[in-house]
Amino acid sequence: MANNNQTPDPAAEARRQQRLEELCAALIRAQSAQREVRYRGHRLEWHGKAYPLRAPHLQLNAQQDDWGSCRGVADAIALRLLHHDTALHRSLLPAPPVARLVFELLEQLRVESLVPGHHPGSRRNLHYRFSVWSNRFLASGQTESHLGLLLFTLSMMSWVQLGGGPIDEGTEMLIESTRMFLLREIGQPFGRIRRCREDQAAYGEQARAIALAVNELVEDLQQQLAEGEQDQNALEEIGNGFGLLLDLDGDGDLGSSQSGGGAAREGNSEASYRIFTSQYDKEWLAAKKVRPELLIRLRQQLDQRIREQGLNLNGLTKKLRRLLARPHNDGWRFGEEEGHLDGRRLSTLVTSHADRRVFKQPRDEWRADAAVTILVDNSGSMRNHMEHIAMLVDLLVQGLERTGARTEVLGFTTGHWNGGKPLKDWQRRGQPANPGRLNERCHLIYKNTETPWRRARQSLAALLKGDMFREGLDGEALLWAEQRLLAEDVNERLLLVISDGCPMDTATRQANEQDILDSHLMAVADRIDQDPRIRLCALGVGLDLSRYYRHNQLLDLEQDPDNRIFDEILILLGRAMRG
Repeated sequence: MANNNQTPDPAAEARRQQRLEELCAALIRAQSAQREVRYRGHRLEWHGKAYPLRAPHLQLNAQQDDWGSCRGVADAIALRLLHHDTALHRSLLPAPPVARLVFELLEQLRVESLVPGHHPGSRRNLHYRFSVWSNRFLASGQTESHLGLLLFTLSMMSWVQLGGGPIDEGTEMLIESTRMFLLREIGQPFGRIRRCREDQAAYGEQARAIALAVNELVEDLQQQLAEGEQDQNALEEIGNGFGLLLDLDGDGDLGSSQSGGGAAREGNSEASYRIFTSQYDKEWLAAKKVRPELLIRLRQQLDQRIREQGLNLNGLTKKLRRLLARPHNDGWRFGEEEGHLDGRRLSTLVTSHADRRVFKQPRDEWRADAAVTILVDNSGSMRNHMEHIAMLVDLLVQGLERTGARTEVLGFTTGHWNGGKPLKDWQRRGQPANPGRLNERCHLIYKNTETPWRRARQSLAALLKGDMFREGLDGEALLWAEQRLLAEDVNERLLLVISDGCPMDTATRQANEQDILDSHLMAVADRIDQDPRIRLCALGVGLDLSRYYRHNQLLDLEQDPDNRIFDEILILLGRAMRG
């Protein structure tokens, strides 16, 4: 739990949120036997598409929720995957926002009521999570409004009716009069839900009747109080308090446009990305942009920092070898006592009957048949982190090369801040609407696959040259790195992105109606992620990049890097390689 007496650390909170989501997803996969479950951009995905969680008590908050809540949410979602028919649910889902809210809640409570009796731990987790949510809702003061109290009362009634357990005396007294009022209006369908909870279709009919009846009550209440505008605001506040998205256009289940991935990204195709002009784009060897004497000093600075940190290159190499190395036949071992008969030593059988070393065996060498590209964001906000990043990149390249892997280090930035020559061309042509990208693209090569680390070590120090860092066109850089990596004749290809945020080019963003840079990155990353030839992953420097990259890891560079940070990177690479 967060300490309220301390100023929250955004990076720490983001790491905690990511960790909670990873643990939650792992528990869901284990209990539901559904391997394609993961969180991305703080939203749950199933088979690469959004799986919205609209029930109020399923929303995790890193600053407030503990491990017990995480387990309760995981159990609840697993039960939904096991006992929920998406198409049937969609066919019964009512249209009005309040009715939809109620229907979603009732369906989630139904599947939770089906927890097996031989899983008492799961039952306790579900009870704990619902209790945490209900206490938090009470503490928020939202039960002081008519609408808030009505919806809270219905939630508690339904939870008890479906076997959730008793509620405390204080809550019982708070909701008693509202409960009696609701029972007069929804008593018949409400009395049937427990009996038919194992039949989603039958239960759904009763839940729909309850939801529509509650919606009518809310509409009547609004009319009686003659506070339409205020009540609409109250409705939105209660919706936020319940942690629900009251989206009239969504279908309430898979494929919702609320998603940060999956179906929502299909419209953000690469084909829709526009470039006003590419005539000023550049591709540079990074070392050529730095004076030789400065490059020498930067390399000395980098070497000194690596020595001071005491980073264990040998240990890193061993772990990388375990991750990447595969056995490759490298000739024969001769003079063995078993294996394949060696024709050249047959005479030994005649001259020395006791000598059985007339066999040969295949000799396997463990090495990586892989190419790894490290793509570094050279935007201005990354400048303060580059000393640490250069250390990580330098050691990763050395360790990877020792395993036999081919390595490449690339960077990307723009030619100017706030637009360059393309912006001026656009202005001269009358500033047509939606011109696309309005800055020159600059791609940097710090090390290519043909150059070993020993010859590229000076060039890698150019990562410390801060004045080359401007803005970022991430989607185009990802395409460039992909094309170079696919040209490598290897069995495995890894593309590791290191970035601290979303794409940004001020001129492009201001001149276009939509954020085409963000959409383009999503589309490119999604396509590469589905390509079995490349394993894509990303390190977010102080920022969760799960909105863009399925395999991602938050990187804390507030402190000097130590050997543990390489363990986190290796875990990320392992996840990406497993798919």
